[in-house]
Amino acid sequence: MALALLLASPAQAIDPLYQRQMERLTEIMGSLYFLEPLCETGTEDWRQQASELIELDEPDDDRRQRLAGAFNTGYTAFSRLHKHCTPSSREALTRLLDEAQKLARDIHTRFAE
Repeated sequence: MALALLLASPAQAIDPLYQRQMERLTEIMGSLYFLEPLCETGTEDWRQQASELIELDEPDDDRRQRLAGAFNTGYTAFSRLHKHCTPSSREALTRLLDEAQKLARDIHTRFAE
């Protein structure tokens, strides 16, 4: 019976090696989407950038939901803590931009075709 269930269940997709990095990158983009307007810096539409990044990666539905969820997590985390632009907000913005740049470069260098 167990063997029949295993054979009948659909195969699970395997995440690419860079999945955790992509989730972190989209999480950062969600944070930036909140922080940049709060501190009136930058003109980048991080939501649009994340959407384009996800589309280029061509994920299955499960991965797409996890990447979008990571974006929302980043946004929510900072929206709960930061109501006004403070020195702490600006520092977080600087650090997140730096981390996003490093992650994007690393993903591209290691995994781009």
